[in-house]
Amino acid sequence: MDAQSRGRAENIDPADQWVLNPNTGEYELRLSSSAAQSPVPGPRRPNSRGGNGSAPRRREDPAAGETRGSGRQRGGEVPPPRSGRRRGTEPEQPQGRRNRRPVKKKGKAKKILAWTAGGTAFVVIAAGAAGYLYLKHLEGNVTTTDVGSAAKDGFSKDDAFNILIIGTDKRTGKGNKGYGDPNSVGHADTNILLHVSKDRTNATALSIPRDLVVDVPDCQTIQPDGSEKVIPGSRQVRFNESLGQEGRDPGCTMRTVKEVTGITPDHFVMVDFNAVKTLTTAVDGVDVCLAHAVNDKDSHLHLPAGPSKVQGEQALAFVRTRHSWGNAGDLDRIKVQQQFMASLMRKMTSGDTLTNPSKLLDLAEAATKALTVDKGIGKVSTLKDVALEMKKVPTKNISFVTVPVLDNPADGIYHKTVIVNPNAAPPVFDAIRDDVSFTDVKKKEKAAKDAQAARLKGSRSAAADVRVRVMNGGAQAGSAQDTLQWLQNDVGVAKSENAGNAPAELAKTTLEYAPDQASQARELAHLMGLSGSALKPGKSVTNTQGLPAMTLTLGKDFKGAGVSLTAPKKAPKVDGKTTANEVKCAG
Repeated sequence: MDAQSRGRAENIDPADQWVLNPNTGEYELRLSSSAAQSPVPGPRRPNSRGGNGSAPRRREDPAAGETRGSGRQRGGEVPPPRSGRRRGTEPEQPQGRRNRRPVKKKGKAKKILAWTAGGTAFVVIAAGAAGYLYLKHLEGNVTTTDVGSAAKDGFSKDDAFNILIIGTDKRTGKGNKGYGDPNSVGHADTNILLHVSKDRTNATALSIPRDLVVDVPDCQTIQPDGSEKVIPGSRQVRFNESLGQEGRDPGCTMRTVKEVTGITPDHFVMVDFNAVKTLTTAVDGVDVCLAHAVNDKDSHLHLPAGPSKVQGEQALAFVRTRHSWGNAGDLDRIKVQQQFMASLMRKMTSGDTLTNPSKLLDLAEAATKALTVDKGIGKVSTLKDVALEMKKVPTKNISFVTVPVLDNPADGIYHKTVIVNPNAAPPVFDAIRDDVSFTDVKKKEKAAKDAQAARLKGSRSAAADVRVRVMNGGAQAGSAQDTLQWLQNDVGVAKSENAGNAPAELAKTTLEYAPDQASQARELAHLMGLSGSALKPGKSVTNTQGLPAMTLTLGKDFKGAGVSLTAPKKAPKVDGKTTANEVKCAG
């Protein structure tokens, strides 16, 4: 290399010499012969002439990125000069300024892209790792309780769901000496069964009074050592004894809810006194309103009339106060707690909270530390899914209602406890169980519902011409036989038979029929009070006489032979019903 060429080579920016090696698919540093070589050289292909370099290409067939006659290529090996080839050596071609200008621009761009891509990847990986570690940290905050078969194993985003929210009177932490029984094992002091509709257009929060007289069923619990223990039930006791008393766990409370309402809770969330303090502090307070000033010596609540913001100790005093509301009873306190919960929901889903990273982190920490849940929703990712599904429901369609009750006549004039109102309560329970909203909502599945309703329209066969096999698919034991007797003896469906248990349990009762059995299906639906959604066009089966028959499968929603399964189109009116978007003053 002459001095002129060497001088030009020494002035070359190494960044200009990054080129793509087609053999490896990687970028390599290509310097002049006097400069240091790339520490990661690409492999050289054997020379067909016996040299160490690549075989020379014909001048009429330039390599990709090489211009004809330029003596330069953008990638791969740089061909040696002709003089070097004749001597059997292949020194690298000197690279002057005329050969560097295009490469310099491309080389710098590639270098910048390489560094930028690497830096971005590092940030993404670091953020992902931090997010994963934080998620595991939050997961460590959550306390889970195994309640066995009382709760579902997992959470489905596609179904309606029921979560039992339990507030206990158990004291934990500091500063709770003024509340509840200091020796309490943690009774079910505040109880709300939250039902979220399948289409997420509405939700219902049903408050269950702690002083409601109920029968607590036998309860199978799982002990700390993994063994199982059945705790005997109790008759005619307060609802709050379904938890803590005799060692009962939240699963016992869930089973008691089902016993009283006929609604099956899918999961539970349990909180204690401290949860109210930490959650309200995390969202920087909850707005409340009082119809009159309160100075309660028992709960230590001191607030003026009108709007106020409460958090921490003051928020706990607000939800624990009883003697300052209405008739100083638990039912009046429930109304105040519903208003408080609605305000907390509004605050948690407000833009002020959701767009504030600091508040969100505080809320995540507070919520996970405050909760005890069943194993089915024990993961933070699952709790997040539950929260996101609940967030889809507009606050104006979240209804707060209380189990309709009557004063317990056994108490005489003291009215210490209440009983379920036998006339007003069942329609409320049915509406929740049948996924009927307590507010006017526009259903998302109108077209599907119209198609289902159309199945009921048309001619109906005579009852004597209906052929059906009855199976039990989740109803109470003996339901198939009871239905068979009712069909044959009461409504004249003589061509019916008991086909035993179905292969799998169903949530809803179904009637499957072939196209030519539609008129029979409509008649049976009329007799039994089946909705259009219960009718499933499909195929017939062969009965014991060798004739085609329909299949009636009694699901978990089956209420008894002769009891209509058609859900009401509207929920009943309930005294004291409120919605989460309403702002009311407690008093």
